[in-house]
Amino acid sequence: MKILIFGKGYMGRRCAEAWGDEAILSDVYVETKADALNEINRVQPDVVFNAAGVKGVPNVDWCEDHQIETMRGNTVMPLVLADACAETGMYMLHMGSGCIFYGDSAHEDCAWREEDFGNPSATYSRSKWAADLVLSTLPNIGVARIRMPIDWKPAPGNLINKVANYPKVIDVENSVTIVDDMIDAFYQLLQKQAAGVFHVTNPGAMRHRELIELYQELVDSEHSCEWIHNDELVGQGLAVKGRSNNLLDSSNLIAIGIVMRPVGEALRDTMEKFAAAMQDEANK
Repeated sequence: MKILIFGKGYMGRRCAEAWGDEAILSDVYVETKADALNEINRVQPDVVFNAAGVKGVPNVDWCEDHQIETMRGNTVMPLVLADACAETGMYMLHMGSGCIFYGDSAHEDCAWREEDFGNPSATYSRSKWAADLVLSTLPNIGVARIRMPIDWKPAPGNLINKVANYPKVIDVENSVTIVDDMIDAFYQLLQKQAAGVFHVTNPGAMRHRELIELYQELVDSEHSCEWIHNDELVGQGLAVKGRSNNLLDSSNLIAIGIVMRPVGEALRDTMEKFAAAMQDEANK
């Protein structure tokens, strides 16, 4: 399978690295349909994976002051790419975000289903939801939503690094995505050319306190932080807008035979590998 990847950010590079010779990581930044068509025709892939997007630096608060750039990267670009894929008869898997949901759902278990409508507040979340609304109506397109990626490779976008670097942390329960499992799930979705919306999250949920406790156990026993309430993020000036916290149901993923590891098992395995990677870095 030849996979053409658009987006040379954290996730695009991680997937390209894992998929090896099967992946072609494009240098093209898609602004027009012609940009996408030229690259598809040049590479002649079997499938297209869109990992491109705008989330801002140092975090999504950047998007509040750069709304046009955010919408162009997270809403317009995926639709342009989808248009090109439709013209060439190409399957496209788009990496979406579970951040389009805020709080509990109306379901008894409080988890959001793939078919539920989002209730986004922040500009970043609105831009991702706007793309999902259109892409989910098109044939031959899959939308794979992830949540709070956790990786064994140290990186600024890795939730382990993010939380460990915050002096103040909220202790909330969320669905999360272990990156190794995500890469495998994405590959299977591409193989199956699965259409529809899929929540690519590990079964179960995680609290930030659990992540920090594992970090203290396996990485840095001296690490400490101040625990604050979720409502204090904005009040203390730590965020411009409130963050998305939610639980996601992954029934659509399971229905097509893709099963990810339970979050507890996957999280410990990932933190052990993260600790080893940090030690290797320290020994260089």
